[in-house]
Amino acid sequence: MIVDAAKAAQIAALKTPNGTPFAIQKIGHVVLNVRDVERSAKFYVETLGFAISDVYPDTMVPGGMVFMRYSPDHHGVALVGSATRESTRSEMHHMAFAVATLDEVFRARDHLERANVEIVYQGRRRAGCQIAVEFLDPDGHHLEIYWGLDQVDHGGYVRPANEWRQTKTLEEALLHLPPGQKASLCDPNLLRSH
Repeated sequence: MIVDAAKAAQIAALKTPNGTPFAIQKIGHVVLNVRDVERSAKFYVETLGFAISDVYPDTMVPGGMVFMRYSPDHHGVALVGSATRESTRSEMHHMAFAVATLDEVFRARDHLERANVEIVYQGRRRAGCQIAVEFLDPDGHHLEIYWGLDQVDHGGYVRPANEWRQTKTLEEALLHLPPGQKASLCDPNLLRSH
């Protein structure tokens, strides 16, 4: 299906129905198929700082399964060792992790580079206006660490497209802030000169 401007406007006009008998609060967890569960677990634990909550052996789940946490929840990401090939990113586009400060995004970029992780994008994209670093895990899953995602108030106001400020580096994102976004680094040594 091609989404042209008219179709995009139709999609944007969809409204949440009144009376839904439940209210989803957040993404609870994501489970990824990986080729080598041990290799992937090492990446998420040693490179991204996750903690392991539980592990299923191959006798419980073919390929084994690792439950990992980054918050008090038992797991936010789980890995199943059943993939037979690298991810083509055809089912899931990417998974994003929020951090509390902008400094952490800059530190994440430096840390990922030191770990020889492939960074595929850094800076600010468009809608949402978060500042982020995007990278690939060992199976080619596209991941993002971000700060500053726009918040939508109870009235439903969303920043208009003419206020988006796409950039291609973290430093450029700080120089070209969208209206109302307050962003600065506590540690200016994290900035790179161009």
